[in-house]
Amino acid sequence: MTDVSAENSGPVGVAQAPSVAVYTDDEIEAGRKLFVSDWDFTSAAGSFASLPPMLGVEIAFAGRSNVGKSSLINGLTGRNALARTSRTPGRTQELIFFKATGPLVLVDMPGYGYAKASKDKVAAWTDLIRTYLKGRANLARVYVLIDGRHGLKATDADVLTTLDSAALSYQIVFTKSDEVSATELAAHMAATTAALAKHPAAHPELIATSSRTGAGIPQLRAAIARLLVERAA
Repeated sequence: MTDVSAENSGPVGVAQAPSVAVYTDDEIEAGRKLFVSDWDFTSAAGSFASLPPMLGVEIAFAGRSNVGKSSLINGLTGRNALARTSRTPGRTQELIFFKATGPLVLVDMPGYGYAKASKDKVAAWTDLIRTYLKGRANLARVYVLIDGRHGLKATDADVLTTLDSAALSYQIVFTKSDEVSATELAAHMAATTAALAKHPAAHPELIATSSRTGAGIPQLRAAIARLLVERAA
């Protein structure tokens, strides 16, 4: 798999600092309160026909297979087993919906880039995801998860282009940030910041997280709380 960071890092010799999201204490507290409720699984959809009604405000989590989407959702909600986690790439094959009290709905999307999946299965996943992205009026943002150990890959760039074409707001969230040195993580984030300049639907600020240590989870909650405020304005 090709690493796209070098080709998107701007002119040779010009370093670009990563654009890291910053939130106020009030936003951090609002994010905490947003996720303090009991979250539950509500439905799973393997086809467009089986999608649940468009109620509330949805945010979706996308990423390469085994990037840690389910672990991040568990970390956000404080539920260790809300989203099923697996060491087997490609395990999640449906759109999984979770809800608590309030308007927010979380959507765990099938992982992409799993090379061992059959072509028919990959085509079905791709079709479902594209149909969902283009036809879901209450979808407020997609959080695209990038493995902090590896940075942005060619398969990620393809997904960003798809989100651009759907005119959907999305924000990059780095996972597993505790498994990489601070210097290497900063380099991956800087390269991603540079790459996002070419993607019109991308939110410019990045968030680095670790589901294991809890790092960055308050900031991601705050980002979602801020999004709901902006959505309601």
